[in-house]
Amino acid sequence: MSSDHPRHLLDAIDSPADLKKLPESDLPALAQEIREELIGTLAETGGHLGPNLGVVELSIALHRVFETPTDKILFDVSHQGYIHKILTGRRKQLGSMRQHGGLNGFLLRTESEHDCYGAGHAGTALSAALGMAAARDMNGGAEHVVAVAGDAAFTCGVSYEALNNVSETTKRFIVVLNDNQWSIARNTGAIAEHLNRIATSPAYAHLHDQAAKFVEWIGGKSARQLAHKIKSGVKQIIGPSVIFENLGLRYFGPIDGHDIPLLIRTFEFLKTLNEPVLLHIMTKKGKGFGPAIEKPDKFHGLGKYQPDTGETQTAPTPTYSEIFGKTLSGFADHNRKIVAITAAMPNGTGLVQFASRHPDRFYDVGIAEEHAALFAAGMATKGMKPFLAIYSTFMQRAFDMIVHDIALQNLNVALCMDRAGLSGDDGPTHHGLFDIAYLRSIPGVIAMQPKDEEEFADMLWTMANHHEGPIAIRYPRGAGTGAVPRPTPKLLEIGKAEVLRHGTDVALFGLGNFCEVAMETADLLEKRGIKAAVINPRWIKPLDAGTLEFFARGSRVLCTLEDHAVSGGFGAAVAEHLSDAGITTPLVRVGWPDQFIEHGSVPILREKYGMTAQAAAERIVQSLKLVNRKTKALL
Repeated sequence: MSSDHPRHLLDAIDSPADLKKLPESDLPALAQEIREELIGTLAETGGHLGPNLGVVELSIALHRVFETPTDKILFDVSHQGYIHKILTGRRKQLGSMRQHGGLNGFLLRTESEHDCYGAGHAGTALSAALGMAAARDMNGGAEHVVAVAGDAAFTCGVSYEALNNVSETTKRFIVVLNDNQWSIARNTGAIAEHLNRIATSPAYAHLHDQAAKFVEWIGGKSARQLAHKIKSGVKQIIGPSVIFENLGLRYFGPIDGHDIPLLIRTFEFLKTLNEPVLLHIMTKKGKGFGPAIEKPDKFHGLGKYQPDTGETQTAPTPTYSEIFGKTLSGFADHNRKIVAITAAMPNGTGLVQFASRHPDRFYDVGIAEEHAALFAAGMATKGMKPFLAIYSTFMQRAFDMIVHDIALQNLNVALCMDRAGLSGDDGPTHHGLFDIAYLRSIPGVIAMQPKDEEEFADMLWTMANHHEGPIAIRYPRGAGTGAVPRPTPKLLEIGKAEVLRHGTDVALFGLGNFCEVAMETADLLEKRGIKAAVINPRWIKPLDAGTLEFFARGSRVLCTLEDHAVSGGFGAAVAEHLSDAGITTPLVRVGWPDQFIEHGSVPILREKYGMTAQAAAERIVQSLKLVNRKTKALL
């Protein structure tokens, strides 16, 4: 099943204008064709299947009623924007989803004029949309601005910062709360409970049963009559809507998010209002695909799968995330002070096992990284040892808390940054290429990265036994070399590197997963008669100054290799130290360039940006030639 598979209705749509030409009675069939297209195509490319299956009808209704690119539709996170892409002329490219040079898995302003705002992190849509509405009002524009946010976005504090400013900023603003009770994992907390009370109230049950009659009642009459039906039949019956009303938004709903006629009539009415509104819709994540409904967390975002069964290929070796969860659970068996905290990522961070074995010491705070960091800080003040597990790209959101609350107070918080380095097909919003730069400048923070899984477990053990302030570890997505952690992990000496191979011409410092690249580079240099030492730095901060200076003074060229942006990274730390020490040995820094790296497979991107052993060896040889020329000139 692929994007060129015949679809009777879908084949005729290359733009929102084509969608508007279809009889409304054909739209449910179009929704079914889109689901088939998504299930079949994403089976080959991977992607965010579950979230998109849940917003098919919503996306159709939005593009039926509104006029993009003039009207602005913002999707929070935007991983649920695949149907939007299909309806705005990108259906033929669907098979390139998340492939290098193909469609991005999120919305990008550079990809289409219909993508008015890019995203990848949760909670951004409401603030950005409000900014657009304010600018529209200043410019005297008439376009509509619609922010579509899942219920998980309402666990983000920034969403409420936006809502707090809506009523004082604009009179024309539409928020769609897409309520499916899930983020990546099932939503937690009081907000989730609040929305659940609305959805499970007798009033909503009555509305759900009467939805078909509801549309029939209004028939071809004006949207104004629908307004009366919605306001008297739903909003005024359901009490829990008061939170949104108090924030200055007229609340409507909840309504069935899979009822296309009802959605269309509702949006047509909302367009006529001169006040900020919030429409609460109920949808089913994974709708139309049994495996995605049964395992919504797995099918939130995944690689290739069998389109008939949903089965995926099992990874041949445990991932770093799985090792993290298993290892930390083992430590917690013997240490009651260890607690685990994550932000809506119990599966992604591998903490499901910890949650099962130690439910009283596991906390999933939802998509609220800032709160997670502060929460960890508070626990640390009471003598607990919190392990805060958040993807590198999302830990950026808690930067101020790491500086102001954890580091400044020298609290014993363990920062565990999964997906550090390139995140491949997820693209620039998810690459973890900046964490070294944003951590190493903070006083008191210790930071490290393991070369393999065995050393990873040793580092986690070292973290568990560190009681003198914040300590951080970064580790990549997926599996490493396959090195099996020892039954009893060993304590590592903080700030002490590991020399793996000796050589007198070149010294290669390969950080973390690039230690393997450093070994390959040394082998290539060896074939050219160049003796290269290989050092596993282990520690980003503090650097092993003694080992660094020993090899810097004894080698003709140094080289650092890292899965991080070259600006502010490990190589930059080495360069700074050499400069301060007055050592002038040439330094080749292999890292990602000072730009946002696009999506694509890791091998393709490493090749493109010179992040391979072959490219590193060539740069080192050129540096050696320059050293030789300078030496001859001096002679």
